[in-house]
Amino acid sequence: MDEWSTIKNKLSDSFPALRQRDFRYFWTGQCISLLGTWMQRTAQQWLVYNITKSPLLLGVLGVVQFAPMLLFSLVAGVFVDRFPKKNLIIVTQIILMFQALVLAVLVWTGNVRYWHILLLAGIMGLVNTIDMPTRQSFIIELVGKKDLMNAIALNSSIVNVARILGPALSGVIMVYLGPAFCFFLNGISFIAVIIGLFKIKVRGAVVRTVRGKVTTDIVEGLKYIAANRVLLGAVLSMFVVGTFSINSDVIIPVMAKEVLHQQAGGYGLLLSAMAVGSFIAAVTVAAKSKKGPNRKFLIACSILVSLSQMIIIFIHSYLLTVIALVFVGFFTISFTTTVNSTIQLNSSSEYRGRVVSVYMLAFNGTTPIGNLFAGDITERFGANAGFFGCGAVTLILMAIVLVFMRHKTIKINRSNNVISR
Repeated sequence: MDEWSTIKNKLSDSFPALRQRDFRYFWTGQCISLLGTWMQRTAQQWLVYNITKSPLLLGVLGVVQFAPMLLFSLVAGVFVDRFPKKNLIIVTQIILMFQALVLAVLVWTGNVRYWHILLLAGIMGLVNTIDMPTRQSFIIELVGKKDLMNAIALNSSIVNVARILGPALSGVIMVYLGPAFCFFLNGISFIAVIIGLFKIKVRGAVVRTVRGKVTTDIVEGLKYIAANRVLLGAVLSMFVVGTFSINSDVIIPVMAKEVLHQQAGGYGLLLSAMAVGSFIAAVTVAAKSKKGPNRKFLIACSILVSLSQMIIIFIHSYLLTVIALVFVGFFTISFTTTVNSTIQLNSSSEYRGRVVSVYMLAFNGTTPIGNLFAGDITERFGANAGFFGCGAVTLILMAIVLVFMRHKTIKINRSNNVISR
């Protein structure tokens, strides 16, 4: 009993966000729902590639799914700041549930066409444009600033557990039951989130009562970011990595089939390998969250994720690809979790929804650009070159961002009669 108490105390010290009742409801619901989300995502990618046989059309799917976030993220941030976040999330989860169930019916009946998947992906993209920044900025209302980084890392850990189990389960289910069952399971998984949300009693929620022009609020949010050196550096870094590095969904199906000669099961395991690295990173960041986000760690991870992608150009072995993707996953999630924490901890409550919406724009909204870039290189030169191209462009642009921020820092310091080298 003493040994069990010691273990519980250590876990409580390492993951203090789980002491919060409301966060536990939210986190548990996400555990179930995100598993279904990754099952659908995996099955959808595989289904589209088998229907079209085209990496470019697979990239177009990403464009359609993430274009709404590119176009409307800044507007979404204004609404996130204006309305109760819990209510917004309930509405978005219900819509996403029906989207998944419609796709399941289309595939089950044998009537699914490429344009059906594009249309439903577009609906998902529109809903996620509101849902993602709302969920991210909702976390601080559940745990407060003190445990925010821990909560973000824990939330990231369940995303990555889902990324490990979801693709693997999806691969098995597609072999024996078909992709429709993956979409159906995702649909019913949203019930867990909705039940959890109704049990949450939010304390300390911040809703702006001012009802000015949406464009004015957007401009104010962008000025707020530009005036804060920490926020600006984190957002610019996220734009680079989010656009050009996080495009594995487009490349891995081609890598699995054309280079490594794998079927659905092997493809699912490749995604799971990347998620294993991501999960290890999320748990590591959560356990060390008391120290807060570290700028040098953020920069190092952006460089290492680029290098770990570039090295894949030399790999044609399934086992070595699995190992390389573990490292890609580790450095990617270490980077994104650190950026997310940096942004939220350095944002005031009044602007948090808009700042997080810019983060989500950088994280997912620029995916159409990155997907087309990765899809085009992969179709022209192959999957290995696709990984190398994404990593190389990320590395070059991160160097430019670092030089720009260094110059900006020196200018600011000079204006204060202090020069920092």
